[in-house]
Amino acid sequence: MGDFSWVLVGLIDAISLAVIFLFGCIGETINEKAGNLNLGIPGVMCIGAAGGAVGALVYMKTIYKALPIDIDAISFSFGSLISYVLLMLLVIIFVTIFAGLSGLLFSFLTTSLKANQNVTGLALTTFGAGFADFVMGLIRTTENKPLFTIASKIIRFHLPFNEVALGQTGMLLLGNGLFVYLCFALAIVSFLVLNKTRIGLSVRAIGENPATADAAGINTDKYKYFATMIGCAIAGFGGFFYTMSHVGGTWENSATLQGLGWMVLALVIFTVWNPLLAIVGSVIFGFLMSLPYVIPGIGFVEMELIKILPYAVTIIVLIFTSILGKKNVLPPGSLGVNYFREER
Repeated sequence: MGDFSWVLVGLIDAISLAVIFLFGCIGETINEKAGNLNLGIPGVMCIGAAGGAVGALVYMKTIYKALPIDIDAISFSFGSLISYVLLMLLVIIFVTIFAGLSGLLFSFLTTSLKANQNVTGLALTTFGAGFADFVMGLIRTTENKPLFTIASKIIRFHLPFNEVALGQTGMLLLGNGLFVYLCFALAIVSFLVLNKTRIGLSVRAIGENPATADAAGINTDKYKYFATMIGCAIAGFGGFFYTMSHVGGTWENSATLQGLGWMVLALVIFTVWNPLLAIVGSVIFGFLMSLPYVIPGIGFVEMELIKILPYAVTIIVLIFTSILGKKNVLPPGSLGVNYFREER
C-alpha cells in the first residue's frame, strides 16, 4: 500500500458518512425539485433517527424475552434470515412513518397554509432535534442500551467476507451492510424517476413554474405533498443510519446529527440537484470529513483547515454554477416560493 495506505483507510471510513449524506441529499433534492426549500432536513433526519430507534427497540424487546443474547456471540445465524428481514422491515416502516409525517407537517404549513418555507423549515429543525432528544431520553434507558448495541450489530451485518482474503479494497466494496447498497441504488432510482418518468416530469415542472404546471392540468398541491413526504422519508434514513450504524446504536444528543443535516443542504448545491452526482459528492464529503483523522502526522491547524473544505468547495460550486448560468446546474425556478393559484 505504500505511504498512501491512509487514502484507502479514509475511503473506508468515508462510506459510512457518505450514506448519511446521500440519504439526506436524495430527500432534499426531491423536495427542492418540487419547489420546496426544506431547511427542516436536519430536524427530519433527527426524527428519522428516533423513529428507527423506536422500531429497533420494539423488535428487540419482542425477541429478547424468548432468547438470551450474548453480544459477542452475535452472528448471522443468531437471528436467521427471517429475523434479519423482520428487523429491517420494522425499522424501515418506523423511519418512513416518523420522517414522512414530518414531511406532511411541512407540506400542510407551506402548501395548504402558505407559510414561509424558510421559517417553517427552521422551526421543523428545532422541533425535530428536540423531539429526537426527548424520545431517545425515554427509550435509551440503562436496561435498553444493550438491545440497541445488538440491533446495531445486526443492521450492520454483511456477508462474512474475510479481510485477509479480500484485502482492504475488497472490504471497501463488499464489506458493508444492506443499507449502504440500498442507499446507492436509491440514488440511481431517484435520478431515473425524476428524469425519465411522467411523475418526475410533473414534479420538476411544478418546481420550475407551478402556474404553468397548474394550467397544464397538474395538481400542484398533490405533487408537492407527495414529493415532500417521500423526500423527507428518504432523508430520515440518513438519521437512522447515523444512529443505528455509524455510531453503533448510541446517542448523546442531536447536535452532531443536526450538523450533518446542514451539510446535506450544502451537498445538494454541490451536486447541482442531481441524485447521481450526489453519490460522488457524498463520498467526497465523507472522505474530506474523515481525512483529518487518517492523514499521518497532521497538525491541529491543518486538521481544522481540512474540516472546512466541504463548505469552501460548496461555495465555489455555487459561484461557478451562477456564473455558468446553464439551466441544468441551476436550482428550480420557483424554489422556496409559495404558489398562490389566484395570482396565476
